[in-house]
Amino acid sequence: MATQNLSPAPPSQARSAPYPKASPGYGKRAVPGQRPPAADDFTFLPARERYIAGYVDTLPDGAAMSIKSLAKCQPLYGQMAVGSALRALAVAGHLRQVRCAVSDGDGIRWVTRTFWSRTARDNEWWTTLLTAEETTHCAPQPPVAPVGPPPPWVPAEPTDTDAPETPAPAPALPQQRTDEPQGPSPAYLALAELGRTDPRLVLSAADCTALEQLAAQWFARGADAQHLTRVLAAGLPEAVGSPVGFVRRRLVDKLPPHLPAPAAQAAPARHLMIECADCRTPGPPQVFRDGLCGPCYRSIPNPAEPPTLTPGVQAHVQHLRTQLRNR
Repeated sequence: MATQNLSPAPPSQARSAPYPKASPGYGKRAVPGQRPPAADDFTFLPARERYIAGYVDTLPDGAAMSIKSLAKCQPLYGQMAVGSALRALAVAGHLRQVRCAVSDGDGIRWVTRTFWSRTARDNEWWTTLLTAEETTHCAPQPPVAPVGPPPPWVPAEPTDTDAPETPAPAPALPQQRTDEPQGPSPAYLALAELGRTDPRLVLSAADCTALEQLAAQWFARGADAQHLTRVLAAGLPEAVGSPVGFVRRRLVDKLPPHLPAPAAQAAPARHLMIECADCRTPGPPQVFRDGLCGPCYRSIPNPAEPPTLTPGVQAHVQHLRTQLRNR
């Protein structure tokens, strides 16, 4: 059993350089609803993770959170140690690094943000938070047309008191006719063309009118004129005594089935994806556990005690799970 390290966190105020600001849209994002800082915030973490957590906790929103920046701005740990500490803090539930699509006016660009929680959170809490974040902040907004002066061809509104009188309304124009005769339907034209495809299926105008509704059912079920003609003219006998009767019979017997409903529209493109704390592969929040993607999480022989983490982080993660089970 790992021994809990209850010594206070090393002082994180000593810095070799002022913290750098991230580019607009990037950097640290503190999650809402946190309690005030306390001396025992990171008690269960080992010294290295406790120091990095205390340093990150003091950074304001918008501070650079890359491994290189964090290693440069504190004097104790280099890039490899900082990277391992951030991974351990993600597994412990203190942070999630995400890629978020934002609109900058010229299109959509992806930015990397690090969401930080002073209190360790479980997977369900992070999923709920990031889903809400995607809905409210990361979804690209349609560009708003700039408001400017009216174009020169738009007359200015009169401002003096001698405004011209309101012109009399123009006389109402007679309503245009909408009952003009329309052309023949596609079903009628397909029937009329049968005689040109095969003389044995010549139909009169009255025959086409009588069969038009039956042929229209084919078009309603997705068939086109070429398919209809090919089916009706296939395998004809040497002589067709009654073309109208023969075509009517085939229109009824060979009516195609109803096509299945179109497949559901593809899910909308995601605008926020978590980065795996180990392999950096992005994905939706629902497929991550303890900040790890599926393959990285399944590669751990015993997820309750990840062997690649220090004993102090193992104890911290196990302590969190125990608290969650006892709620």
